[in-house]
Amino acid sequence: MAIESVNPATGEKLETHAQMSAAAVDDTIGKAHEAFLAWRGTSFEQRAQHLREAAKILRAKSDTWGGLMAREMGKPLRDGIAEAKKCAACCEFFADNAARLLAREPVDTEARTSFVTFNPLGVVLAVMPWNFPFWQVFRFAAPALMAGNAAVLKHASNVPGCALAIEQILREAGMPEHLFRTLLIGNAQVDAAIGHPLVRAVTLTGSGPAGSAVARKAGEMLKKTVLELGGSDPYLVLEDADLDLAASVCTKGRLVNGGQSCIAAKRFIVVEPVRREFEQRFVQKMQAVRQGDPLDMATEIGPLARHDLRDALHRQVEQSVQRGARCLLGGQIPEGPGAYYPPTVLTDVAKGMPAYDEELFGPVAAVIPVRDEAQAIAAANDSSFGLGAAVLTRDLARGERIAAESLEAGCVFVNDAVRSDPRLPFGGVKDSGYGRELSGYGIKEFVNIKTVWVA
Repeated sequence: MAIESVNPATGEKLETHAQMSAAAVDDTIGKAHEAFLAWRGTSFEQRAQHLREAAKILRAKSDTWGGLMAREMGKPLRDGIAEAKKCAACCEFFADNAARLLAREPVDTEARTSFVTFNPLGVVLAVMPWNFPFWQVFRFAAPALMAGNAAVLKHASNVPGCALAIEQILREAGMPEHLFRTLLIGNAQVDAAIGHPLVRAVTLTGSGPAGSAVARKAGEMLKKTVLELGGSDPYLVLEDADLDLAASVCTKGRLVNGGQSCIAAKRFIVVEPVRREFEQRFVQKMQAVRQGDPLDMATEIGPLARHDLRDALHRQVEQSVQRGARCLLGGQIPEGPGAYYPPTVLTDVAKGMPAYDEELFGPVAAVIPVRDEAQAIAAANDSSFGLGAAVLTRDLARGERIAAESLEAGCVFVNDAVRSDPRLPFGGVKDSGYGRELSGYGIKEFVNIKTVWVA
């Protein structure tokens, strides 16, 4: 079996790699464990020096990494460059803050001394997706490595070049040769990797079915997991919203990474008094976005990552229209090569349609009309997902109340598009997974939270 990458804009085959044998996987994990045994004894400052060097490499060669992402999964070049720089910032954040975030915590008890300490677990297996092929990896790797762990990466099969590039970046940054390794394996080999006795924990970003499969195997082996799964993020446009701002925020949120993001805005829940005016402005914004060659710096959205993903998205649009949705923009597969799909706006979306019930992983927006705030909140929570959400309102106290108290999501933004930030915890509830990445909460996911009592 082979792992092959294909340019989704042209159909050109880029690279082919042989899948690693079971013996090679076993050897790689064993060497990662050996590297961990030495790495866990290093100081935070020693680890930080390597992370800071990785940040320099990410920034210095951001054009190279952006071009690689554009060719392998269709991300516009300017977005890939920005992604590499965001990874650099993540490395720097954990290099600067890991010692503080993982410092011993004294506890006042009747003991002479008692405290909580945070020790690394060992080799962490990461199963990562193609949509943010650098960011998803560094988002777990920077805190995991700074905590003293080793890591092995099973990346999506359509981005092997990105996987190998990340391994090389960390090696060039001076990290031990086997501390972070890429496993060029297929999905069928993941269970065996999870079951390896030297793998101590697993993190996955991906689909619900993939998360269930990984959690099932990890649970059988009693191994800690963190799962960041799909999302169908609702954006509530209330009657007092600034509609120009709302249209801009919703367009930005819907088209991040060409709509191929778990935290992309997907459901636009709009109260009736402003529904028509919002739709008009939203369609204008979506229509103005430039779609084209991902290697062109002027391109704002490129193709979808694969043709099968584009075809599945189109079926969701067609089925929604057949069940009563109206298409205000787009909705047709363009002629010509590449897995392109146009920015699309559906309205009159209701329960029972794919655009309401399912995740739309591409540049398709679903407008759901509601009567008032209460119905908007109910519609937002009427989903199996719970990753991100946003509220558009001029009343900031109202927005804060809804965000903090009413919406079932791991992160809620008021008057801005949802995004991840190393300073803040990231993750979801319900079918969007469990556990947290980033911030102090994320770096503590893969450590032994140990009580020490000295009588």
